[in-house]
Amino acid sequence: MSKTSQPTVKMELTVGELAKRSGVAVSALHFYEEKGLIPAFRTNGNQRRYPRGVLRRVAVIKVAQRLGISLKEISTAFDALPENRAPNAKDWNKLSSKWREELNERIATMVKLRDQLNDCIGCGCLSMSECPLRNPNDALGGQGKSGARLLTD
Repeated sequence: MSKTSQPTVKMELTVGELAKRSGVAVSALHFYEEKGLIPAFRTNGNQRRYPRGVLRRVAVIKVAQRLGISLKEISTAFDALPENRAPNAKDWNKLSSKWREELNERIATMVKLRDQLNDCIGCGCLSMSECPLRNPNDALGGQGKSGARLLTD
């Protein structure tokens, strides 16, 4: 290679290369592909190949998962993105602004739950008619006789 020539950028990746570059297990990549989160194509030899832009999609998936965004929500968000290119900064702003609202709601709920924890110490929740964490406003009160109840999600 001469001093003036640039190294060739590989435009497609094998599943092994994608796994190594993204830090995501091959099985997870296959799962993402199966769920339609990342596109792949097959070579003439029937080997799986991924467009290079899939690296950014995988990065978005991993960030979103760390934030507690479900794969279903990620998939819905990806439906609005063009499949033939990697998400760009404008795409990320669109995705993250929606997720930011959801995260703010979750944070507010978690802060409220955290602040109510002190009221629970030694309360015996299963026998209380009103538990702010597990039985707010005695929602379970009408489900049987008074006293302890089996509380399920």
